Amino acid sequence: MCGIVGYTGRSEACPILLDGLQRLEYRGYDSAGVAVGADNGKLEVVKVKGRLEALREMTDSGRAVHGRYGIGHTRWATHGEPTAANAHPHVSKDSRVAVVHNGIIENFQELRQSLERHGVVFASQTDTECVAHLIDRYYQGDAVEAIARALARVRGSYALGILFRDEPGVIWAIRKDSPMIVGQGEDGSFIASDVPAILKHTRRVCYVQNMELVRLEGTDIRFYSLDGEELKKEFTTVEWDADAAEKGGYAHFMLKEIHEQPKAVTDTISPRIRDGRINLEELGLSDDDIRGIRRIQMTACGSAYHVCMTARYVFESLARIPVDVDLASELRYRNPVLEEGTLLVVVSQSGETADSLAALRYAKEKGIRTLAIVNVVGSSIAREADMVLYTWAGPEIAVATTKAYSTQLVACDLLALHFGLVRGALAEADYQAHVRELQELPRKIERLLEEKERVQWFAGKLAARQSVFFIGRGLDYASSLEGSLKLKEISYIHSEAYAAGELKHGTISLIENGTMVVGIATQADLIEKEISNMVEVRSRGAYVLGLTSYGHYAIEDHDDFTIYVPKTCEAFYPSLTVIPLQLLAYYVSLAKGLDVDKPRNLAKSVTVE
Repeated sequence: MCGIVGYTGRSEACPILLDGLQRLEYRGYDSAGVAVGADNGKLEVVKVKGRLEALREMTDSGRAVHGRYGIGHTRWATHGEPTAANAHPHVSKDSRVAVVHNGIIENFQELRQSLERHGVVFASQTDTECVAHLIDRYYQGDAVEAIARALARVRGSYALGILFRDEPGVIWAIRKDSPMIVGQGEDGSFIASDVPAILKHTRRVCYVQNMELVRLEGTDIRFYSLDGEELKKEFTTVEWDADAAEKGGYAHFMLKEIHEQPKAVTDTISPRIRDGRINLEELGLSDDDIRGIRRIQMTACGSAYHVCMTARYVFESLARIPVDVDLASELRYRNPVLEEGTLLVVVSQSGETADSLAALRYAKEKGIRTLAIVNVVGSSIAREADMVLYTWAGPEIAVATTKAYSTQLVACDLLALHFGLVRGALAEADYQAHVRELQELPRKIERLLEEKERVQWFAGKLAARQSVFFIGRGLDYASSLEGSLKLKEISYIHSEAYAAGELKHGTISLIENGTMVVGIATQADLIEKEISNMVEVRSRGAYVLGLTSYGHYAIEDHDDFTIYVPKTCEAFYPSLTVIPLQLLAYYVSLAKGLDVDKPRNLAKSVTVE
């Protein structure tokens, strides 16, 4: 997830690009850059590591770079650490082509190897640079043909802004599965990832569809198919204010990020599944290494800890590897036994969580191999771990994690399936069935999001509650932990999660008339027991929300309201049950008039113990 902006017209481009990037910095903030075309056709490229302010200083707020057309980029790293060399725009030999990119090129490694065999020398570690060199290779004066031939070789998602040195004043743009809009102003035209980048200059926009190619020159905007046929497109007028536009029209970043989960999950799993098989070559783990793992130790904080609790069930079920889970703040203080053959897995969104980083360093001191599951390329945990599996969720702005959590879940699923196959714990047919279901998760998440109004209606019943209890068994207990945390951290309602079988060991004494209980029941061999627990609390006056999968309709006889999720493999239900739980927390907080994105006393990344 990165931010793209482009401008061509009668004004100086660089100040406009910087202003647009400032409004897109929430999409990425580890590096930034611009490519501006001068009247003589030369492309001047300026890019820096760090936040946009560094680029603003280097260009004297745009006054030091002259030209009336250009493209800019603010980066959220996916391939290559945050450095000036890896910042966009990327250029081909002799700066004939400049490209900015939002998305992921899944087959960039094979493209890079092919281009290197033809003598291309790369200046960065990024996937994007391949696109610049490919387009340059095919360019013989026809931009449409060059772009079409290059993208025919590309797999992945992309929104691209492209400059050709030999076409002064012209910007080309195209997208596939990553957002792109064009805007038409009085003195020029624009491309951008989101509306906020151009709202200061125009409200007249057109949303680019998949595989539509756009040519912009001054105020002239033309749309083409990849075979060169010109397309007719309708422009619309944006009515949002600037604040709403930054959130993509959503009321809060949290709701926006909840809705971004299908794409975030797709971006995390899709590049790692090739021809129906999981490929984790990026880890550098051989099959013998995987077979030699005797135990997995997982550690994390907050929601990432709940991912680990879920992953324990998944690893032990699918890969038959024993798994221990510790809060990172507790791991090194209990003097754990970390024996040879142990793999430490650290999960963190930011990659800077102080306790998790300390746990990682502790394990390394003990000579234990470490694997990090993080979202931020080049973060401290990513740099210090022996292996890294990145979750490509893009930046999260809301304090309460949603899409980062969901991508961490599927990253663990990928590992467990791969380990299970290599270790012979998972039959080939079962492996293939699970991989297919993993690929179906984004579509099923979308289906749940389409039904959010039912959750919103029910949320009104929770707003006045003093306490809420979440119960579940097995994987559903792990999901209960996350559902409870989401509710308490943004609604300030006292909320606890319990393994349902523990109710009679004390917790049931807290149930009284009107107490809200959320019962999660997706595991087939445990549903009857979970329903029995729901009957117990309901008979004592609890108001019960049942959360289960389609087909388990008997639950309706024992709850007061039911939410259904689509069927999937039992190991993957947490990826689906978390969606209504996130929505429930969001709408309860909204009903109470609270600051959803910035709950009191909390920070996005905890970098102190």
